[in-house]
Amino acid sequence: MSEQIKDGGPAYPTTATATRVTKDEDGASVLTNYGSSAGMTLRDWLAAHASEEDIQEFLPQTIGEEAEFTKKRGFTPTRQWARYKHADAMLAARKESK
Repeated sequence: MSEQIKDGGPAYPTTATATRVTKDEDGASVLTNYGSSAGMTLRDWLAAHASEEDIQEFLPQTIGEEAEFTKKRGFTPTRQWARYKHADAMLAARKESK
């Protein structure tokens, strides 16, 4: 089982969820709740705001480094992966500073 990601909790918490009323096959009203009550996580927010420098810090800089990374870890690193690696580092630094 993989370790649960520590996402820092909600970045913009809200308690609002949307509710939609529809009809089923028999014509009875059905309430459907959708949307998230937690909002975007702090980890998502940090990943979205990673600068180009932040992204490049986690990506291999040469074809050889990328091949070695892929062989060692079993996947090719992407910009999205690098964004979340940056976000994880920011969350770790935040935890240490408390």
